[in-house]
Amino acid sequence: MLSKRLKRHMPSVDKVREVKAFGLIGAALFHPGLWHLNRRSAADGFAVGPFCGLTPGPLQMISAGIVALFFRVKLPVALPTTLYTNPLTIVPLYFAAYKIGPFALGATTGTGPEPPPDWVGTQPVASAEALGQWMIGLGAPLALGLCLLTGLLALCGYIIVRLVGSIHLLWAWAARRKRRASVRA
Repeated sequence: MLSKRLKRHMPSVDKVREVKAFGLIGAALFHPGLWHLNRRSAADGFAVGPFCGLTPGPLQMISAGIVALFFRVKLPVALPTTLYTNPLTIVPLYFAAYKIGPFALGATTGTGPEPPPDWVGTQPVASAEALGQWMIGLGAPLALGLCLLTGLLALCGYIIVRLVGSIHLLWAWAARRKRRASVRA
């Protein structure tokens, strides 16, 4: 029932085949595992989207598409689930990743990252060098934090979709038993 509702809003393989630009990717795009909807494939696709959602720049959907093609998970689920990152959420997510990184490394940090150095217009080379050093200082904690945060978001997305699917299935079974009991009575 839930899958029938989702299938109504997703493109079919035949519709995707009609787009000539997708023909450049080849037959891998039309593998049945990418388009067949079931609880596991939807959960796998929902895990790929949040995992690739923190990819820098406009590469979230591209990376989600590549990962979905490689692991043959639900492509129409993986692509839109990357959209949790937007101009309003990206700064808090990266700040959370920066806080998770030092915690995982066992380092203690103050209230947050150091503020970036001031840009001195008369000394652009020295200012750029200071900014570069500041960014390198963020590197290891931020990189580890991003990896851990994307893994956590992917795991949570997978578990939530599997739980919702299982609860929906149990509800459908109970409704079917109730209908059968009322027919017998």
